[in-house]
Amino acid sequence: MEKFLLNIKQHKNLKSDSLNKNSSLKSKLDSHYNYFDRTQISPDPIEFPHKFSNQLDIEISAFIASVFAFGNVKQINRTLERLHSIMDWQPYNFVINYSARKHSKLFLNVKHRFYSSNDIQNLFYGLNKVYKTHGSLKNLFLEGSKGEFDLRISISNFSKKMIEFCSGTGNPTRGIKFMFPDPEKGSPRSDGRVGAGSACKRMNLFLRWMVRKDELDFGLWNEIPTLKLLIPVDVHVARICKQLKLTTRKNVSWKMAEEITNQLKKFDPDDPVKYDFAICHIGMRKMTF
Repeated sequence: MEKFLLNIKQHKNLKSDSLNKNSSLKSKLDSHYNYFDRTQISPDPIEFPHKFSNQLDIEISAFIASVFAFGNVKQINRTLERLHSIMDWQPYNFVINYSARKHSKLFLNVKHRFYSSNDIQNLFYGLNKVYKTHGSLKNLFLEGSKGEFDLRISISNFSKKMIEFCSGTGNPTRGIKFMFPDPEKGSPRSDGRVGAGSACKRMNLFLRWMVRKDELDFGLWNEIPTLKLLIPVDVHVARICKQLKLTTRKNVSWKMAEEITNQLKKFDPDDPVKYDFAICHIGMRKMTF
């Protein structure tokens, strides 16, 4: 009996320690979340859509920014600056009037990591088709959604459609496949192989920008509940989340993103992804937590 009571006491102490650690982590996360307001955006690709007020300009600029959001942030922003200059800082007008014959030469010397100039031309070709047939990326993304929203299925369907739009009558290039990974099948990697269960970091980043509403995120797609979002995870975010004990998984994957998001739901069940910018920039800016 004495041993039994001791075990109960130990269990309560462990539970109390866990609650205290969670409370401390929530306090720190909330503090960092409040710190990163509009004045603290730079350097981040979300700077670019914030230059616009028209919703379609914001949507296109944000989508392009998310597609190129991998690698060194300075390189990302240089590429985005160049692409927005090519669009004459009128994203919707450029996309809706895009003609391969007229505009493809503008991208001849534009590359980003392993996106070729041809990949980038195909992206704009595909965006032109999307906006002419569906009116917006939101309409394409939500197409066919019935019943309870399923993020993984929705991203999978969207990726398949975007690959079709960007490939025309030809076969999709490796770059286009990388732009639009399918979480149901795995993600094409830079070496051409396919990894299982892609975290779909760039698509989840775009969705965060479009669905959430605060000083940083735009909240243009209010058909999707914020509690359905998944944190955008790459190797840098994964490293920080491991340090914060938000995940025990070794490899970046959809399951890791789910595990981290579920942990963050303990701090905000309705909007767990609100902590993403802070977590990302803590590592990027070499801040202490």
